[in-house]
Amino acid sequence: MVETSIRPLAQALYHNTNYQFWLLQLVGWFGLALISFLSLTLWYDQQEFNYIAHTLLQSLLGILVAWPLRPLFHYLWNMRPLARLINTALGVLACSGIWTVLRISTFMGLTDEEGLWSDFGGWLFGSIFVFSCWAAFYYGIKYYQLLQDEHETLLKVAGKNKEEQLKRSKAETVAQEAQLKMLRYQLNPHFLFNTLNAISALVQTKDTVRANSMIVQLSDFLRYSLDNDPIQRVSLNEELKALKLYLNIEQTRFGSRLELEFSVTAEAEEAKVPSLILQPLAENAIKYGIAPMEQGGKITVIARLDGDFLEVEMIDKGRGPAVSSPEIPSAGVGLRNTKNRLQTFYGADYTFKLENTDTQGTKVYMRLPLEKQVK
Repeated sequence: MVETSIRPLAQALYHNTNYQFWLLQLVGWFGLALISFLSLTLWYDQQEFNYIAHTLLQSLLGILVAWPLRPLFHYLWNMRPLARLINTALGVLACSGIWTVLRISTFMGLTDEEGLWSDFGGWLFGSIFVFSCWAAFYYGIKYYQLLQDEHETLLKVAGKNKEEQLKRSKAETVAQEAQLKMLRYQLNPHFLFNTLNAISALVQTKDTVRANSMIVQLSDFLRYSLDNDPIQRVSLNEELKALKLYLNIEQTRFGSRLELEFSVTAEAEEAKVPSLILQPLAENAIKYGIAPMEQGGKITVIARLDGDFLEVEMIDKGRGPAVSSPEIPSAGVGLRNTKNRLQTFYGADYTFKLENTDTQGTKVYMRLPLEKQVK
């Protein structure tokens, strides 16, 4: 019950500056009375009631005299520092003089002592010291409260900024995921169109066995691509399995004209890559490198680690498109799509190049930041 009643009082004291002011007034002035009693009244062996009463009375008078300083200092707060200092000093001197007169008058009235006015300067010096401390405490507390208010304001601003950053980050993440899904799903109709054309050609030539085999293989590949999250990375080993699903379809189409070779290190197989990132490269190699050649050609996939990066190369030994620079040509939906996906995944921290080879083929080179698959 006591704790319950004290807590609201403490909260009111913490939030109400008027309560704080009067509490500090009482503690400060009657603390001065206690110091005066211990250092003067007892020291001079003046334990009579009149002397003790004067010690308490001068503190009460100090509270009354100091009261106008609060609105005065509040008024001076917005002045320039020099003007504030001068006016504060004048206020301290005025209150010190008034308090000194009241102290001497009440002391003489209570103790019947005479001739104290000759010691006015000594009493005034003590009064100036007390009121100077009062002013210093007032401005010190004022500056402390100002710093606290600024600190709370900064915390609120920082909290709002953090909240806005989280909202912006979430919105950017959602937008990035939407872009990745769009880019990935662009591949499906593009690839599907080419494969269905091949199946249609087999049906027209009444090669039903190969056509049926391609339909089954196409079903397996599409099931994998649709089940796989387009915004997630998969291990290179999984990506190679998906690539082989696609190449099985093309081998059914081209037969012995399409030769495959894989050179992938065990460490590279654990690295993560965007899902279905190799399929459009293989499709580009077949379209421009293998299909135009009567004798067909060979596709080689090489993957290795180089420090904190994964290097992947896809090389075709067919005719391939003429490449005059490592930049991606304006034609080729699959290559442009792949570069856009890498840009979305990795920003500027990747390399993607298209180069001619010595065997009149084409090499696609990718260098991606290393991220290993967690087993």
